[in-house]
Amino acid sequence: MADPFEVRMRFTSQLQSMNASTNSAQKAAHYALKYRDMQEDLHSCILEQIERNSMNTRANIMYFIEHLCDMAQRDGQLEFVHMIQRDIFRVVDAVAPSDGSGAANVKVARRVLNGLQQKSVLTQETVAKLEASLKERDTLPADEANGHAQGLPTPKANGFGKLDKRQVEQRIEEDRERHKRLKESIWGIVGEPAAECAKMNDDCSDIGEDDLLISEEDEIERTKMRNLE
Repeated sequence: MADPFEVRMRFTSQLQSMNASTNSAQKAAHYALKYRDMQEDLHSCILEQIERNSMNTRANIMYFIEHLCDMAQRDGQLEFVHMIQRDIFRVVDAVAPSDGSGAANVKVARRVLNGLQQKSVLTQETVAKLEASLKERDTLPADEANGHAQGLPTPKANGFGKLDKRQVEQRIEEDRERHKRLKESIWGIVGEPAAECAKMNDDCSDIGEDDLLISEEDEIERTKMRNLE
């Protein structure tokens, strides 16, 4: 039997070093499912790391949670799913804190929540409550906004100050990687090119208010990232 302390330390290391790649998330998910007999302990690792790490890492762990739930469902290991359902409000509060320090992660939280709802991990009612709590979190706190305007670093309640240039560049690159994977998943269907075009045509709808809102959110997020440089 594996040493519980060693399993915990290795899993913690995987979470701390997690990036935007699918391989990184799947590797950690496979590891967690392999040691299902320590699921409560490993779940506590997820909560600890999503509350202690940088906002970039928290975003990556949030995407990992969706991978973990998906793989756990397919493998019939619903205990992990049940624990995520139990602690999802705590998870969202860590990924996009109410003080506005995780404003750049609001879109991440929304995407993962929608994915978990589609996978029947979360109910529509739960996602609606979480969406309501996120509405006021996608803007910077007033003090921080003033600090950015004056070119000054500002402290955060959670201990994370102004992002340095390396962190900003890392976040932009990881968001680019996730966007690339999203496009690949949309187009990645079996068949001839004509079939792909037909599928896209069927899936597309007229531009509506939601599309305009998403476009505005993308522009706001890009502006925030530029201001952090």
